[in-house]
Amino acid sequence: MKIRERIAKLIDVKTLVTFTLTAVFAYLACTKEIEPQIFMSVYTMIIGFYFGTQHEKAKNKDEEGNHNDEERY
Repeated sequence: MKIRERIAKLIDVKTLVTFTLTAVFAYLACTKEIEPQIFMSVYTMIIGFYFGTQHEKAKNKDEEGNHNDEERY
């Protein structure tokens, strides 16, 4: 995969939101605006959502590939 394609996939709205929220909550935790427990709860939820949707996207893509292979035969 080319570097340009990887960067294009990285610059996705969902990815940008995830990174932005991570940065904001990390800043708030470092400046002690929020408690570390709250930060961990929110951060875990954000990362879980991000990787959960990435996993689901890959799973759907894999299922489509298998479905297309079955149609050929």
